[in-house]
Amino acid sequence: MSDKTANAMWGGRFAAGPDAIMEAINASIGFDQRMASQDIAGSRAHAAMLGATGILDDKDVEAIREGLLTVLSEIEGGTFAFSTALEDIHMNVEARLKDLIGEPAGRLHTGRSRNDQVATDFKLWVRDQFDAAEGALLSLIAALLDQAEAGADWVMPGFTHLQTAQPVTWGHHMMAYVEMFGRDLSRVRDARSRMNESPLGAAALAGTSFPIDRQMTAGALGFDRPSANSLDAVSDRDFALEFLSTASICAMHLSRFAEELVIWSSAQFRFVTLSDRFSTGSSIMPQKKNPDAAELIRAKVGRIYGANTALMMVMKGLPLAYSKDMQEDKEQVFDAADNWMLALAAMDGMVRDMTANRESLAAAAGSGFSTATDLADWLVRVLGLPFRDAHHITGSLVALAETEGCDLPDLSLDQMKTAHEGITEGVFDVLTVENSVASRTSYGGTAPTQVRAQVARWREVIA
Repeated sequence: MSDKTANAMWGGRFAAGPDAIMEAINASIGFDQRMASQDIAGSRAHAAMLGATGILDDKDVEAIREGLLTVLSEIEGGTFAFSTALEDIHMNVEARLKDLIGEPAGRLHTGRSRNDQVATDFKLWVRDQFDAAEGALLSLIAALLDQAEAGADWVMPGFTHLQTAQPVTWGHHMMAYVEMFGRDLSRVRDARSRMNESPLGAAALAGTSFPIDRQMTAGALGFDRPSANSLDAVSDRDFALEFLSTASICAMHLSRFAEELVIWSSAQFRFVTLSDRFSTGSSIMPQKKNPDAAELIRAKVGRIYGANTALMMVMKGLPLAYSKDMQEDKEQVFDAADNWMLALAAMDGMVRDMTANRESLAAAAGSGFSTATDLADWLVRVLGLPFRDAHHITGSLVALAETEGCDLPDLSLDQMKTAHEGITEGVFDVLTVENSVASRTSYGGTAPTQVRAQVARWREVIA
């Protein structure tokens, strides 16, 4: 096959033939330039260590230090010319450093490899994202606590199977999400702590014969310690997988809450009003106010789950130590991080702006025979009936109320007695939703006193 025929098959994108194809598949600068500041930080720490150990002289170290600061300034200022031919951020920085300072630039790579360099850069980048996620989660939890405290005694229906089950409080429902996002916060902190070992100095895979000080570079970059095995250090991407796993679980929580906001803001529920800042109108129906931000949060889960699965597939068959497959680790993580941070920020904004419609919540709280369990509990507690008998009696009274077209509190005492002669006027004290929620004083229950206690506990936790 002629080159002309081959080029026609590949199309205009690869008109230069196989060399262009190899350059395109091999280069990562199009996405890993996001790690520029981490790459330069790692190089500065490495250069300082090479000077401190006498591997490089002070003159070279100072030239490297000044040169790297110039490169960083160019990148941050948008004047740096990235080159696909130089493959990645590491070679782009090194080539520019050589332009600036000449021969000393070539000495920077003493005692390290691109393998430990990229692992270090990527770890630093992911660690920064964990820190950003921690801040975003703390802010979202604080917003939920404000909602919970304001509505600690506002009654609303609690659901199972999306059917009215028992009345709860708005504050209790908000605190359920505080617990969810609190676990996410714990996972973020736990994963960050576990990943905080420095690969720098592991070199290609076997370490180096130069008398480097890995403790020094680890400390300079904020790591707790250097990694203990050079093979593992350059081939480990568990930190990225844990990031994606943590993001996936949190995104699932965000999606569950988003789904409720979509339902609650509908005309059929009217539980909440979302602000105009996080809603859009319809192009044809002027009455519409669409919860687009919530819907988009709900959709972000697919991208984040997909990234998690994709990186698992990349890593699952790789022998030690480094393989070029691992270049495919970053785009997935970058995309997932962007979408996770955006979803967290959007949910934070919606929670802070949304208004709970107390009257609609209260009206719904009493519908669907939501205090039936309270009636059954009363029969057990006051009349001493076995719970199974109380359940049966309550069921018959629910059926009677359905026939009469009313709710349980609207039945007369005589009607109640048709189910069991021992029922007294006192039963009506437990059939109001306010009394129902107030009675749920067990630890973690929906009673306003419990909600306020949990709010106070969480405010101390995140302080």
